[in-house]
Amino acid sequence: MGQEDGGGVSKEDFVIGLLGGLHEFTFNKEETCKLVCTKTYHTEKAEDKQKLEFLKKSMLLNYQHHWIVDNMPVTWCYDVEDGQRFCNPGFPIGCYITDKGHAKDACVINSEFHERDTFYIFNHVDIKIYYHVVETGSMGARLVAAKLEPKSFKHTHIDKTDCSGPPMDISNKASGEIRIAYTYSVSFQEDKNIRWASRWDYILESMPHTHIQWFSIMNSLVIVLFLSGMVAMIMLRTLHKDIARYNQMDSTEDAQEEFGWKLVHGDIFRPPRKGMLLSVFLGSGTQILIMTFVTLFFACLGFLSPANRGALMTCAVVLWVLLGTPAGYVAARFYKSFGGEKWKTNVLLTSFLCPGIVFADFFIMNLILWGEGSSASIPFGTLVAILALWFCISVPLTFIGAYFGFKKNAIEHPVRTNQIPRQIPEQSFYTKPLPGIIMGGILPFGCIFIQLFFILNSIWSHQMYYMFGFLFLVFIILVITCSEATILLCYFHLCAEDYHWQWRSFLTSGFTAVYFLIYAIHYFFSKLQITGTASTILYFGYTMIMVLIFFLFTGTIGFFACFWFVTKIYSVVKVD
Repeated sequence: MGQEDGGGVSKEDFVIGLLGGLHEFTFNKEETCKLVCTKTYHTEKAEDKQKLEFLKKSMLLNYQHHWIVDNMPVTWCYDVEDGQRFCNPGFPIGCYITDKGHAKDACVINSEFHERDTFYIFNHVDIKIYYHVVETGSMGARLVAAKLEPKSFKHTHIDKTDCSGPPMDISNKASGEIRIAYTYSVSFQEDKNIRWASRWDYILESMPHTHIQWFSIMNSLVIVLFLSGMVAMIMLRTLHKDIARYNQMDSTEDAQEEFGWKLVHGDIFRPPRKGMLLSVFLGSGTQILIMTFVTLFFACLGFLSPANRGALMTCAVVLWVLLGTPAGYVAARFYKSFGGEKWKTNVLLTSFLCPGIVFADFFIMNLILWGEGSSASIPFGTLVAILALWFCISVPLTFIGAYFGFKKNAIEHPVRTNQIPRQIPEQSFYTKPLPGIIMGGILPFGCIFIQLFFILNSIWSHQMYYMFGFLFLVFIILVITCSEATILLCYFHLCAEDYHWQWRSFLTSGFTAVYFLIYAIHYFFSKLQITGTASTILYFGYTMIMVLIFFLFTGTIGFFACFWFVTKIYSVVKVD
């Protein structure tokens, strides 16, 4: 629909095109049962039979149309339980009556759908356009809602359709020639009560998710309060007493009575194994952490509303590109503190390792979409533009950040590191690395799994996600939970005289991503009806991208929290 002055259109130019221009109508010009096209299937022809089988399979799996008018979804509104009205931004292709007479999905809306082992196709739509007239320099109109009602008609006279008669049924065992005529009717109604800024409200209000979201928030807050209490008890009671006792020790005999976390002060800042990889992960994680925070903050302010299609992803990509400098700086700073000297390798890995994995996965998924002829595939020119942003902006910024990171002195630690590593005593089952890492990811995942359900629904079930305020709050709760859970387990491990905290802190909170992956697998088998190798590969390919990003994001939070904790407690302890 042509737009003028931010959504206003002149009455003469108010033309809407749907389905690639097959549905065309002009402002205030009503149409009744207008023919769009006719599809004919000959079951004797292999090609037609294959297309018909695909159509049946689509109805069996409840495939849906998703139409857009003036950046607004065309919705199908119907009554549900408790007198509520649900507006779905899509409507089904058709439905199926089983051989036992059970009506599946949308077949329950029409009592005329009763033939067993039969498909009913919605080949007619009644479209209603709601608008209000505004002053935009000259008289114009703004679309504020677009609703439709799907119907099924077996048009007996295709050349002169009248949209009457029995529904369009296709028996599962039908043979011969099958002709399906697609028609539509359109009407216009002025509505002065709906403001332009509130045109999305009728869709969003019909989604009864708010009470579930508050339940999720309360559940997460209970976890945060529990962890906060544990961390506060450690900081205010245990550590306070330990530090007071250690600082009162003046004699050598007293010093020999040291135990627990004080004993490992000479090894606590010993460089970890694979310090290069850890520093690269920290740089990429910092980039993702800042990108996520800023994106959600803008979304909460309303800049990335559903009305701006693709704005959320565009904002995230642009921010990621521009945040190459902090990624290079953090990676270089920690790599230098780990005693690394291969600064060129470090900055190259920071620039290309994690982004390269994501892009390679994304490119393979796009190749599959190209092979399937899907309209969801990214054009080649867009891929080149993404590569240009990566190589021409993000990589140079990463090099700039790494330059300043290596130029500064290494991070000063509050205690010296002994030349000879201290032997770590035999650990109990609960203080061994793997059990601690596995336990550490449970609590953060418990804070987000309800929110994760709605996010996966918005991605794979074509539902709208608009509750960015809830999401931002859950993001803050996740940061706090990851930090506190990691600090708690880090303290237990230090008390067991195990000073390998760097990788463990990263993996403890980063293990939340493994639970994310397990939940995504559960969601695939329990909520989705995906068939075909290509669709399955696409689902798990995109899921792995999200899991990797989430792993870097949560792992970085855990490491920074543990680094602060370790630096804090050892900076107030007297060390001889």
